[in-house]
Amino acid sequence: MDESASDPHESFHGLPSRRLTLSNGDSLTVLRQGAQLVSWVSGGQERLYLSPNNLYDGRTPIRGGVPVCFPQFNQRGPLPKHGFVRTLPWQMDDATACCEPEAQLTLRLSANADTLALWPARFELSLHLHLQAKQIQITLALRNTGDEPLAFTGALHTYLVVSDIAATQLRGFEGQVEWDAVADVHERAADPLRFNGEFDRVYSAAPQALTLQDTLGTLSIEQSHSFANTVVWNPGAEKCAALKDMPADGYQGMLCVEAAQVMQPVVLKAGEAWLGWQRLSVL
Repeated sequence: MDESASDPHESFHGLPSRRLTLSNGDSLTVLRQGAQLVSWVSGGQERLYLSPNNLYDGRTPIRGGVPVCFPQFNQRGPLPKHGFVRTLPWQMDDATACCEPEAQLTLRLSANADTLALWPARFELSLHLHLQAKQIQITLALRNTGDEPLAFTGALHTYLVVSDIAATQLRGFEGQVEWDAVADVHERAADPLRFNGEFDRVYSAAPQALTLQDTLGTLSIEQSHSFANTVVWNPGAEKCAALKDMPADGYQGMLCVEAAQVMQPVVLKAGEAWLGWQRLSVL
């Protein structure tokens, strides 16, 4: 690993960040704000979509990359949309590159005055990034450090680059339980998924890897069984045009495929821990 690429004083659009680069050129960039992964380059190609309309003011949620949604998914509860950890500063551990071509980095957040003002639970949260050639794994870990049970929903809200959403296919959900949030219809998933207009669906997580195919190539998407759901989202033309932090045509070049816990909260007793991950691999 290039040591200069792990400079703890780096910034990304003025925000504190860390960039890790492998000898083959694959790299990642992560922000202290929200422990948000904002870039994953593999094979010379950026694999994560990041809106050009973000403010980067240190307070506003950032559209794109991999936001950490916790302890609430979307607006399914009383907390701010997608929870509060995506706008808070996390602590970065030192990066390691013990087994080139691999690099790892962990960011941490514990309950503090800002979180307790919104949510009474005491917790320790960590996000671990493991970069290898053609692959990245994002692992979210939680421990209940309080005396009472805590319940949470959430997601690794991954925005993936596609060359043309109309020509994109996502395979692997055939027969899985599907909730179409746009039409509010519960069905079984078809295979492959294709995208024409607003798409917002929650699936029971598939037992095998998903494959995302477009003219950029094929991406394998896996997640741990501890995430019960997978969310697939594209705003479509009309909704995208109404989003202030997205260009009107932004929907054409992105697709969210999220490892998520949506329908049923995870409950942790005092002292208990939980861990969930998503793995992306270029095929």
